[in-house]
Amino acid sequence: MKFMKLGNRSDTFITEEATRTVISDVPSDLTIQINNISYLLHKYPLLPKCGLLQRLISDSEDSSNATLNLHDIPGGEEAFELCAKYCYGITINLSARNFASAFCAAKYLGMTQKVETGNFVMKLEAFLSSCILEGWKDSVVTLQNTRGIYEWSESLGLVRKCIESIVDKILTPTHKVSWSYTYTRPGYEKNRRESVPKDWWTEDISLLDVDIFRCIVTAIKSTNMLQPQLIGESLHVYACRWLPEITNTGLNEGSTSQVEDQDSPDRKQRILETIVSLIPADKGSVSVKFLLRLVSISNFLGVSPVTKTELLRLSGLQLEDAALDDLLLPNRVSTDQTSYDVELVQTVLESFLRQWKRRTPTDESLSQKSINNVGKLIDSYLQVVSKDANLSVQKMTSLAETLPGIARTDHDNLYKAINIYLKEHPDLSKMDKKHLCRILDCQNLSPEVRSHAVKNERLPLRTVVQLLFFEQEKGNTTSNIKHRSSDQTSVVRDDMNKLKLSIHDHQLSKGKDRRNYDDKFQLRQELSFKIRESVLQEMRTGREIRDEGISEIQHSNLNPREKARERRVSGKSHSSKGRER
Repeated sequence: MKFMKLGNRSDTFITEEATRTVISDVPSDLTIQINNISYLLHKYPLLPKCGLLQRLISDSEDSSNATLNLHDIPGGEEAFELCAKYCYGITINLSARNFASAFCAAKYLGMTQKVETGNFVMKLEAFLSSCILEGWKDSVVTLQNTRGIYEWSESLGLVRKCIESIVDKILTPTHKVSWSYTYTRPGYEKNRRESVPKDWWTEDISLLDVDIFRCIVTAIKSTNMLQPQLIGESLHVYACRWLPEITNTGLNEGSTSQVEDQDSPDRKQRILETIVSLIPADKGSVSVKFLLRLVSISNFLGVSPVTKTELLRLSGLQLEDAALDDLLLPNRVSTDQTSYDVELVQTVLESFLRQWKRRTPTDESLSQKSINNVGKLIDSYLQVVSKDANLSVQKMTSLAETLPGIARTDHDNLYKAINIYLKEHPDLSKMDKKHLCRILDCQNLSPEVRSHAVKNERLPLRTVVQLLFFEQEKGNTTSNIKHRSSDQTSVVRDDMNKLKLSIHDHQLSKGKDRRNYDDKFQLRQELSFKIRESVLQEMRTGREIRDEGISEIQHSNLNPREKARERRVSGKSHSSKGRER
């Protein structure tokens, strides 16, 4: 960082309570009030250099001992004291840290060439052009220190000149970058001597106020000279510094966040809205992980509907590129005490589906691959969130049903999610179990998963019977392989792994006046491949099993008294048939 030293006298300013005085044999004849501090000074060194003081004293009634109020001087008492010391010839050191306030105060006091040749403003302008604008960090630090005097700095052209200098350096090819910069992200030290990273500038400009940052990024975008991903990275770094909520959700890769969470919600809201407005239109300019976390904190900060709609659009556009960890967003605003924000993921999914339906079908295979990737992602997400004890059946089924049927090539992962949910929620009612399992398509399960599901005691009886029906239908289907030659056609029937259903009645308990029975299903697999006589009656057996299955569903819906009555009637019927024989 560059410095400029002016003056050669030692500092003779002293403080007595709220008064600043210059040690001198000449009594003070000029009092200047700035905020709560009084400066007891002399006219002879100040008036020749300050045009404002000349006009104010000439207008005052008592010219021998004048008192002036300069409460609105930019930079306050510190900036005024720099100008006063310059007038007295006291040594002052100027740098990018105090340049903006000194420059604005000198302009305010009228310390220009018109008042005296080689005045303070001329020296400051020379330092600005030869040192501050030529350096990288000097320009950044100067802008950083314009926060309290931004309007003055902007009206005097200081902000514009510094921004132009910064943008010009950002657009410089990396092999020509010779100035120092800040870059503290992991892995940089190993490559420090090899090459300059393309995003070398992002960390330094993240120090700036949001309005200045917006001006810089807007100017960069207008040139179309940088890749959208570099602009997106600068937005990511800026958000990590000023929105600590992003890093708190796990987005800390490359983060330079050293700012404590002290900013007001209104300022954070403005920062977030500015970042969203600056995101390039190019897909992939920012990661979907970053977008999803912006969506999460947008609900927390209460941003404008326009900003939230744009975030949801961008997140939905890139949802197919997301990983499972990207969706595991903490629940910030919901009152149901769930660990993850399932509603947010469903909203982003709905945004994806709206945009997916509007796509021009130029390539059907890519479109199908896109929605299949999202289907796998959501089913994997369901397997994680289903472990949450506070997740309701309604939220679980609502998210699962949001996906269209075309999104799932099979229902294996969906079954796993349902099984996990049933395991973690053992007290679930029968109605909720039926409501949950109705989203499962038994015909889209793999043989291994169907085999597991048939034996799964957590599933409702209706779902198990449906699985058994499908297995029986599959067992009754014969595959015909036709071999054709010039003189004959033969049909070969191959029947393997036939499944049969046997129903055994077991007595569960005894009452005073009735008996209750429960039918249990057991699955037997035919181990032999030989053709037996029972196989010849295959169609008839399958029909009987289906009828028994339907009867079992109806039987399961009866109350205990009706079940007992039905079994007594059934028993009499069987005994009468035996006597007839």
